[in-house]
Amino acid sequence: MLLPFTGQEYLDSLRDNRQVWLYGERVADVTRHPAFATAARMIARMYDALHDPTQRDTLIAAREDGGFTHRFFNPAHSSNDLIAAREAIVAWAKMSYGWMGRSPEYKASLLATLGVNAEFYGDFADNARTWFEKARARVYYLNHAIVNPPVDRNLSADQSDDVFLKLERETDGGIIVSGAKAVATGSALTHYNFIAQTAQITNRDMALTFIVPIDAPGVKLICRPAYPVAAMQTASPFDYPLSSRFDENDSVLILKDVFVPWENVFIYRDTAKTKSFMGRSGFVPNSCFQACTRLSVKLDFLIGLLVKGVEATGSLEFRGVRAQIGELLAYRNTMWALSDAMARNPDPWVNGTVLPNSRYAAAYRVMSTAAYARYHEVVRQVVASGLVYMNSSSADFRQPELRADLDQYYRGSQSDAEERMKVMKLLWDATGSEFGGRHLLYEHNYLGSHEFVRLEAFFSSLGNGDLNDCVDLVDDCMAEYDLDGWTAPDLAEAERAARAYDNRAETAAHSH
Repeated sequence: MLLPFTGQEYLDSLRDNRQVWLYGERVADVTRHPAFATAARMIARMYDALHDPTQRDTLIAAREDGGFTHRFFNPAHSSNDLIAAREAIVAWAKMSYGWMGRSPEYKASLLATLGVNAEFYGDFADNARTWFEKARARVYYLNHAIVNPPVDRNLSADQSDDVFLKLERETDGGIIVSGAKAVATGSALTHYNFIAQTAQITNRDMALTFIVPIDAPGVKLICRPAYPVAAMQTASPFDYPLSSRFDENDSVLILKDVFVPWENVFIYRDTAKTKSFMGRSGFVPNSCFQACTRLSVKLDFLIGLLVKGVEATGSLEFRGVRAQIGELLAYRNTMWALSDAMARNPDPWVNGTVLPNSRYAAAYRVMSTAAYARYHEVVRQVVASGLVYMNSSSADFRQPELRADLDQYYRGSQSDAEERMKVMKLLWDATGSEFGGRHLLYEHNYLGSHEFVRLEAFFSSLGNGDLNDCVDLVDDCMAEYDLDGWTAPDLAEAERAARAYDNRAETAAHSH
């Protein structure tokens, strides 16, 4: 019987022929390379937790064949199922303090839907069912690449087919594809990548959705700079405690004459189905549910870190500082409330299943960008120069000529110098380092651009009737009066009574 990977099995599974390129060299082993080794171990911890008796009740659910899986890899049939899945998401998110957004359960947002929603994929329905069972049995780590590279946004997708992924030819056994996709976040440490097309296209050869192994011949990942490498070369985990272990390296996924067997194909040369994928696959509300829950954990961490930062500078007692932390707590509570509301008020879906509430999912996509940006702004305002009042590295503390100066001049309000620097370097890594800057960009854009998520909130409310209900409420108000006065009978009667009362009062006043 197939069971989810253990941590060691996961690490072993990454030692294959994948082409991961960084700093001009092909990475021989991602589990040992300084750019990926610590992040791989953090994911391995998550897999080990599935087999930990102290965590199993929270994390796993039974399969029909007697095995088990991470709860979010199963489709939800009720609010209780979603609540249980949410707690499993929380348990894994806490293992990275909310910093790893693309952990293995992220793509369960789609994988869990494939079995019950297989009919959507038409001739490839059996592929969807097979992949559902396959993925949840092993809890495979998938990521996705569904966005086209931003090489020239002035051109349509059809006009960029020399860059964007497209069909090269069809064979008896499958299809041959070439082109690029972005941004394959975390893909260097995954087993498979899910490829789809989200742009508006008319070229049928670009209307493709499929799964490809990371080590398939012709698949190549070209990575951005790796923050753990820089941290290791110039400092230590004390100086960059987040960069050193939570970097989900973003990369461009390039496919050159890659063979995709038919059993890995979901949509083939169908522009209509490609266009409806995001709306009908179930991926969007599920991914928002995972993302909102994970961000809630991250905000818990960030707010706790901010409190420790202002304690170190002696400003926690300031009225203005407390007011701004209170504002951030309101955002934090909003994220938890939206996660809770998505689970407790699910939308009915296909074959007796439910999805997280789409209204609250849309609200999360807008509110999260405001919350994260505001956190960064508050840190700059209330910690201020405390973020740069730091020594260069942990090595300074081991230098006898400096230690006494550090202990005297770098102490905190309620802590010694070493503890203060430990807090401030963590806060800098969260907000000011290259890693922190990447996360600010990530939280703003990874579920859609700032404009798109707001338009999505508008059009979804238009489609589900919420916006019309808002307008109808105003129309109801305006229907109760016109140029001649009240049209509502009870208010018209109230006006006649009030005028009669005024007339009596005026008559009584004149009589006196």
